[in-house]
Amino acid sequence: MDRRRFLTLAGTAGAVGLRSPISRAWAAAGGVAPSVSGALRPLARRHPLGVPEVVSAADLTLAARPATVDIGRGATEAWTLNGALPSPTIRVRRGERASILLENSLPEPTILHWHGLDVPEAADGHPRLAIATGDSYQYDFTVEDRAGLYWYHPHTHGRTGAQTYQGMAGLIVVEDDEESALGLPSGELDLPIVLQDKRLGDGTSLAYERSMGPDVMYGYLGDTAVANGVVDGTVEVHRTGYRLRLLNASNARVFELGLSDGRPLTLIGTDGGLLERPVTLDRIMMGTGERADVLVDFSSMEPGERVYLRSFEFQIPGMMGMMGGRGMGGGGMGRGRGMHAMMGGLPQGAAMDLVEFVASDAPAETARPASDVLSSVPRIELESGAPRRTFRFESAMMQHTINGRSFEMERVDVRVPRGQPERWIIENTSGLPHPVHIHVGQFQVLARAGGRNRVMPWETGLKDTVLVWPEERVEVGVHFRTHRGLFLMHCHNLEHEDMGMMLNFEVE
Repeated sequence: MDRRRFLTLAGTAGAVGLRSPISRAWAAAGGVAPSVSGALRPLARRHPLGVPEVVSAADLTLAARPATVDIGRGATEAWTLNGALPSPTIRVRRGERASILLENSLPEPTILHWHGLDVPEAADGHPRLAIATGDSYQYDFTVEDRAGLYWYHPHTHGRTGAQTYQGMAGLIVVEDDEESALGLPSGELDLPIVLQDKRLGDGTSLAYERSMGPDVMYGYLGDTAVANGVVDGTVEVHRTGYRLRLLNASNARVFELGLSDGRPLTLIGTDGGLLERPVTLDRIMMGTGERADVLVDFSSMEPGERVYLRSFEFQIPGMMGMMGGRGMGGGGMGRGRGMHAMMGGLPQGAAMDLVEFVASDAPAETARPASDVLSSVPRIELESGAPRRTFRFESAMMQHTINGRSFEMERVDVRVPRGQPERWIIENTSGLPHPVHIHVGQFQVLARAGGRNRVMPWETGLKDTVLVWPEERVEVGVHFRTHRGLFLMHCHNLEHEDMGMMLNFEVE
């Protein structure tokens, strides 16, 4: 029996199709034609990096169902939304209403969370709202968030890791007039990239086979890089400036992103949209759930020259066990040998090549530099006497807890007055990294003590997820201005979340 749950919430009309080439899917969905000459030629090497189908949020149906997909190694079974891997990209302008129907044809319950969006309780995807096989759920809300890159994924407690890993994750691109006026690269020069790692070995299976040992403690780490749903992804780029919108949609993998030839990344935005000013960096660290909006200049490349988006090898100080960043001893598009045979995947911090960029033979064109001032970022004003709360993230003996407690569906752990700015202190007393996500909008990273001992350059804008190293103490400013109701705070290592590193807070 099909059961609809209609909510009183407060978007944009679209049809969903298969992943199509960049020029047809992304540019035709509203991007301006690129100011470059010459045509992209087909590539025989590796697997072409497409982009997800772009859809509107008005009267959209997302059907959760098993489907056969090709990730570059032949047919494999996945759990999908509308049969696509990754899921369709939802494109919406600020102020529009979203009307999205989720239909569940999976063999287990599911529900979707709109990660980073400031939405009402009934639209946030709390796991207590998960729908059974054959049921449906109606989301209706107004998108009031700043222009930026957001995303959506399942939030079924105990099964978030499995459902996301097997294919259910997609981008949300919010646009507004302020961003449009900046003249940023658009059309096929605006390239969204969903980054993940999968445990493929020499096969194609996306089966989620979590052990009760290392997978529970460290998270489900893969041995193969996947970008926009394909392994060994490659894309031919015009020799000019590009905008890369990057999402780390892995279950547990932390990426230290950079380009293989040392070409700089100009960071213009993070989780909650544009920064005030661009920041030029060699590397950007991204925990699961985090996003980075960067400009890259390919104009100096020679025709046919290759450069790779790479996750460089790194170590996590104080990390427990054998996973602290040593492992992969060589290149390859996301494959390595050694300890991952024991752990099931490459160790945390191993090097991985993620995407190959190949310069076209079209004439090079000068890349337009980023504006000196990008945006006016709203700040969270905190008085000296603002309320303070401490949240202690602990991992030991196959248990992941916050303040010594494991998640319970109906228990309210924290009550927060609506409209009252607060200081939240996130303490990581474990030997594992925890990317901490707070639902319903964005926060501001104020300070970090221990570990890296500073606010990182990619944390200066508005954030909804912050990566907290072992023995770090991160202070954030929160201000829940809009919606009352029950929301979540949790670790975005999905295995940690599924094992109970999550709590309910109620905005009153």
